[in-house]
Amino acid sequence: MKRLRPALAFLLMVAASAFAAQSQTPLPKDSVYQLPMQLTDQHGKSWDWRGKRGEPQVVAMFYTSCPYICPLIVDSGKAVEHALTPAERARLGILLISMDPKRDTPAALLSVASKRKLDSARWSLASPKADAVRSVAGVLGVRYRALADGEFNHTSALVLLDRDGRIVARTEKIGSRVDAEFLAAVRVALAARKKN
Repeated sequence: MKRLRPALAFLLMVAASAFAAQSQTPLPKDSVYQLPMQLTDQHGKSWDWRGKRGEPQVVAMFYTSCPYICPLIVDSGKAVEHALTPAERARLGILLISMDPKRDTPAALLSVASKRKLDSARWSLASPKADAVRSVAGVLGVRYRALADGEFNHTSALVLLDRDGRIVARTEKIGSRVDAEFLAAVRVALAARKKN
């Protein structure tokens, strides 16, 4: 047992060095993570979205009270997820960012996650601060406009980020049928992540 301790300590040191090297590696100039942003998720936990670096992410913007398009955005994420193998699924994060942070409290986000049976190990539903919504929409290429009745007109899209937050694919084909080209891009991003 005593011989294992130095080996274990060495392995932990190597893992910590690798993690520190990744976090010290500068972000690519075209990374969406160049935008500093705090999110608060469905569990009430606040975190910097750059914490998602290292794993490919499917990202979309939505709002919880949306009765029409946003449920289809969730369906699209689920379609991608279901088309993957369990091993692929485990390496992909899905991040839904609210465009309505005033109403999309952690409780509202958790309600959607629960009703839609979204696995919190892979799905993060989160709200930015109100003054960050326009910026994140801009870097993701999402257009939106608040309406007088509290609803929003908005772009409906899934955006694929590579492990460093670069946009590598996008689809506006929304619903329960997966976009084959987008799915292929997801698999390429997952394969690239596995090699690194």
